[in-house]
Amino acid sequence: MLGTRMSAEPFLRRVAEELARIDAIEVQALADSMYETYQAGRFIFVIGNGGSGSNASHFCEDIGKGTLKLPDDLAENGKKRVKILSLTDNTPYILAWGNDEGFERVFVEQLRNLASPGDLLIAISGSGNSKNILSAVDWAKRNGLTTFGCTGFTGGKLRQEAHKGLHVPIDDMGIVETLHLAAFHWVVDDLHRRISM
Repeated sequence: MLGTRMSAEPFLRRVAEELARIDAIEVQALADSMYETYQAGRFIFVIGNGGSGSNASHFCEDIGKGTLKLPDDLAENGKKRVKILSLTDNTPYILAWGNDEGFERVFVEQLRNLASPGDLLIAISGSGNSKNILSAVDWAKRNGLTTFGCTGFTGGKLRQEAHKGLHVPIDDMGIVETLHLAAFHWVVDDLHRRISM
């Protein structure tokens, strides 16, 4: 936690430096994967734990609403919308699977109910080693989904296992989560441009 050793000014400067190190090609690849899934009429699922789970929920909400051209898209005009769902948000389902079968199954079991070949799974894990994330990615790959991993630190197993990825190479979870969200906000804008403008 860099903030424990730095005052606000050097900490924010470091965040800006790390933001500049993100590979823009990887951010573009995330937007492209999501747009291709949208064009095919397939579902996008987003998963994560803790702060990454919060980012999954935030990203899902932003894509679902932020790609609309308001107020035009509020009308029943038949325009196709982005099919996106954060699997972090069904608390009773997560608690039931976690309590009865183990936390490792909370995402994969939802995918087994909802996902189909051709869908996209966006898996967010700062460490890249969360068992429930890796279990979901493994199932998704074996069942015809495209997988996109968003990682930090060294990237862990997720960076190796996902088809594509966005990597933030810093050993500070708070900064990793902050930079993931910054990248996600650009993706929202890019998809809004492609879909609604």
